[in-house]
Amino acid sequence: MTEPRPPWSRRRRRLLAGLALGGVAGGLGALVLPAEAGVTAAYLGALCGLLLVAAVVVFLAIPGPDTLGTLLRTTPLAGAVCVVAALLALSNPGESLRWLWWTAAGAGAAWSAAALWLNRGA
Repeated sequence: MTEPRPPWSRRRRRLLAGLALGGVAGGLGALVLPAEAGVTAAYLGALCGLLLVAAVVVFLAIPGPDTLGTLLRTTPLAGAVCVVAALLALSNPGESLRWLWWTAAGAGAAWSAAALWLNRGA
């Protein structure tokens, strides 16, 4: 039998509530505000919705405290970030965003090295 999950901290609940409110406010702003401001509000609301889903997935995958430390020590995730960013950089035909993908690939490589270093004794 599995252990019950600990209840989420106040900080996690506040973050999820804030992202949900941001998504709702963006959706309402898209309906109420004029043209350009409404489109911007819709994008911000969609971004809050995307971040809300990502936060729920992370909080379900890592139930206890020290979420950031656990993610920092996750070598497969760090390697995947590095590989995907490098593939995006190589597949980008224009020069406009290539620097961004190479920066993300470098950050993923640094994350991979840090994860390997932190897990060296495990």
